[in-house]
Amino acid sequence: MDGAGGRGERGRRGARPAASRGRGAGRGAARSSPRRPGADNRPGGAATLQTPQRDGATAADDRPGADDRPGGAATLQAPQRDRATARCGRPARQTSAVGRLPAGAAAGGGEAPPTPQSRAPGGRAPAARRRAAAPDGAAGTPLALRLREVLSRLSLGRQDVSDASGRVNQVVSHLIQAIRSQDGSFSSIERLGAGSYYEHVKISEPNEFDIMLVMPVARLQLDECDDTGAYYYLTFKRNPKEKYLLKFLDEDKKLSAFKMLQALREIIKREVKNIKNVEVSVKRKKAGSPAITLLIKNPPAEISVDIILTLEVQQSWPPSTQDGLKIEQWLGRKVRGEFRNKSLYLVAKQNKNEKVLKGNTWRLSFSHIEKAMMNNHGRSKTCCESDGPKCCRKSCLKLLKYLVEQLKMEYPKELEKFCSYHVKTAFFHSCVMWPNDTDWHVGDLDHCFQKYLGYFLHCLQKSQLPHFFIPKYNLLSLEDKASSDFLLRQINDELNNGFPIFQKSY
Repeated sequence: MDGAGGRGERGRRGARPAASRGRGAGRGAARSSPRRPGADNRPGGAATLQTPQRDGATAADDRPGADDRPGGAATLQAPQRDRATARCGRPARQTSAVGRLPAGAAAGGGEAPPTPQSRAPGGRAPAARRRAAAPDGAAGTPLALRLREVLSRLSLGRQDVSDASGRVNQVVSHLIQAIRSQDGSFSSIERLGAGSYYEHVKISEPNEFDIMLVMPVARLQLDECDDTGAYYYLTFKRNPKEKYLLKFLDEDKKLSAFKMLQALREIIKREVKNIKNVEVSVKRKKAGSPAITLLIKNPPAEISVDIILTLEVQQSWPPSTQDGLKIEQWLGRKVRGEFRNKSLYLVAKQNKNEKVLKGNTWRLSFSHIEKAMMNNHGRSKTCCESDGPKCCRKSCLKLLKYLVEQLKMEYPKELEKFCSYHVKTAFFHSCVMWPNDTDWHVGDLDHCFQKYLGYFLHCLQKSQLPHFFIPKYNLLSLEDKASSDFLLRQINDELNNGFPIFQKSY
């Protein structure tokens, strides 16, 4: 399940890291190598990851083009491993300093995940003391060096971003103008950028964009269609002001997601033929998907753009969300209240658990809230601003996204059920468990990544990952426990052997 309702639940559509396409890894390293990493002037001299300027400065601007390069990341040579044993015929698992989780973070064992009260894991010195104890000139642990080197390869190139965003803007602007001028059905739509690119956590290449077409609707009644609290039937409480929506009702007077999505799809299919100077096609419809996927030629590759029809309803969030979004200790009680006063979003997503699939279900979406949390992620308002303290929250998220992506490429069938939204949800829970900016100090990247990873492993072991906004909705179904167990084994194997997959070229 993706926050925007599109790409995440379908999983990655064969997206590969830059090295496999001959773009990105080598070039990304070449870009970063002449740049000197920012030196840490604290005791120990650990090299720090320079974080981009405050994301909040760009949060209100939904246009593609913002550069999210982890500038200043040190391109350091990670320790070499015997590549012959990296994947096949591995020796028995090793336990090393590189692969050791901090105390309090489960690695597939029976330990409970860390709680807000255990933010300073037992048996480990506080961060400031650890840094002070490091020898003068130390550049960090082997794992820290490896993680920073990976981050430098995942950064987006400024020119690549400019080229890709320019094409996306041209295509989407043309389509929105055409859609609004059709027959009135979608004349009120507004554009909202969502997903990893607009949250500044996109990795490797700017080749995937999520665009929500938000359509305001008044006076809707929401009826839960299952026990997850995420899927709903929509009916009008009385005759709608938007009379043009009546043609999208089904025989039970429910607003049909299928009919609305189909009508929008037909308009887009006609209009892409009128776009000049850019070659655009509409990808074949995938059953149950809430997105209309465009493929834009951007030689030598393609850009994928998910167009997601979204209803905006000005009413209270449903009861299933009451105990979610527990960010009081992280972002504050006031911010939580502001978020919950925002509109309710619903995307045209089929509930696969229905006995009879009629295409008339809608799923709650919190993409607008997720984007706001990502772009203003610090407990202090100056976190990651140009002159403020730096944290490594987003760096940790990128690393775990990349790790799961790489494993999905290696085991596509076994890990088909997993997507970046699982990683993102675990990230939000981790931010709540470790709410202070000092819990994510940029100089403690290796420790922060491992405790975040430990929480994710604990979720896999228990097959329990509550939706961040709808706590009773488990994103790791017990029916898919075999997949969770498989991913758990693979990540543990990587952890115990120093993450050899981070060195592998595809």
